[in-house]
Amino acid sequence: MPSRRSFLRAAATLALASALLAPLALREARADETPIVFAASSLTNAFQDIGKAYTAKTGKKVTFSFAGSSALAKQLQSGAPASIFASADTKWMDFTEEKGLTLKDTRVTPIGNSLVLIMPAGTAKPVTLDKSFDWKAFLGADGKLVTGLTDSVPVGIYAKTALTSLGQWDTVKSHVVGAENVRAALALVERGEATAGVVYSTDAAITKDVKVVGTFPADSHPAIEYPFEIVKGQDTPAAKAFFDFLVSPEAKEIFANSGVVVK
Repeated sequence: MPSRRSFLRAAATLALASALLAPLALREARADETPIVFAASSLTNAFQDIGKAYTAKTGKKVTFSFAGSSALAKQLQSGAPASIFASADTKWMDFTEEKGLTLKDTRVTPIGNSLVLIMPAGTAKPVTLDKSFDWKAFLGADGKLVTGLTDSVPVGIYAKTALTSLGQWDTVKSHVVGAENVRAALALVERGEATAGVVYSTDAAITKDVKVVGTFPADSHPAIEYPFEIVKGQDTPAAKAFFDFLVSPEAKEIFANSGVVVK
């Protein structure tokens, strides 16, 4: 079983690859006034499909930058160019509002998600996630449970909250490995480098290499909600047009097909 350091190194490599590719795309988008959307990693597939639908309908392009919500919020704080911010939780959207980075009066929260336990497809076995679940037996002495960083990345925060609510955090915390975002956590489970992972149901749905083995009770964590806001100073016609499209019937259908909860 790979060490904790190897997990972190793999997650960091995935995050670095995204970071290296993002700046050029953002500069190009700024040059031609293309809306730039900062969105939580768990929205990658849905937003890419919505972007394609928007371009097909209007002929206009959209540029996306996907990462953990905490990383995106801090990039906005550092002056990174963006038109729209879509967070995986309310905490980081509240943060950008408090810092005067996003426009509170534009907030919409059109979608939600659920929190699931996944395993590599070859070792998956259904479990019931309640207060009596035997995590010690499930993980063994050296098993790793990967999720987002539990002090900053929304999926990791939800995971810690759910495990704490179920009275299991003290049992599992020494096995938990935090990744920079939910897709990095998913990748580690896909490759069989972790016993299991805690991700969103939408992430589990994009690959056949993992299976959902259990769903955390809805009352074990706050509702998983995705607020969207326009970035301060970027409420241009182009940004507003795509923002409106994000809550249109066409977008809602794409969201629904990706597995998110449409409100």
